Amino acid sequence: MAVEPTETSAGDAQAGPGKQAACCGGKASLAKKIFLALALIVAVLAAVIAMQPAEFRIERSIAVSAPPAEVFAEVDDLHNWEAWSPWLEADPQAKTEYEGASSGDGAIFKWSGNSNVGEGSMTIVESRPDELVRIKLQFLRPMAGESTAEFTFKPEGEQTEVTWSMFGHNNFLSKAIHMFIDMDAMIGGQFEKGLSKLKAVAEAKAGK
Repeated sequence: MAVEPTETSAGDAQAGPGKQAACCGGKASLAKKIFLALALIVAVLAAVIAMQPAEFRIERSIAVSAPPAEVFAEVDDLHNWEAWSPWLEADPQAKTEYEGASSGDGAIFKWSGNSNVGEGSMTIVESRPDELVRIKLQFLRPMAGESTAEFTFKPEGEQTEVTWSMFGHNNFLSKAIHMFIDMDAMIGGQFEKGLSKLKAVAEAKAGK
């Protein structure tokens, strides 16, 4: 006995390819929407990063019971930094090298250590006895960059107010990092630690 095909089975056969096309089209549409959403997020994030401050400045101060000349000498001679620099303490095995003048203008200190200290150099570019030491900082790793550090020494009665600051330009990567990491707290904390040790060294030599 022959069985004739029904209208329903023929209709289903014809609808099969259409359903598959619709399914594939839906997946492609969803993927496109996801891509556009991600592109929008990236664009917004890039715009927010670009709007961050173009310059940065980190600064800490401390009162030292020693004359300006005593504290100035501990900073102006880069060899003395080994006694109070917080970064040299972070890696006692770091390789260090001194070049140029023994102190003051033209004195150069280079270092290369672990991930805590990285690699770079600092050069004294201006030295005014008992008043100012300005240093050019060049970093090679973990991230290349340049900035300026300054130490000022201000007489305050029988004490000296010592201010350690660092400032420079924020490139796009630096702006992004500053959005997620509190650089003022991180670097400023190291400044505070170094200034406390500098205070102890200078006061000990001044007999305080």
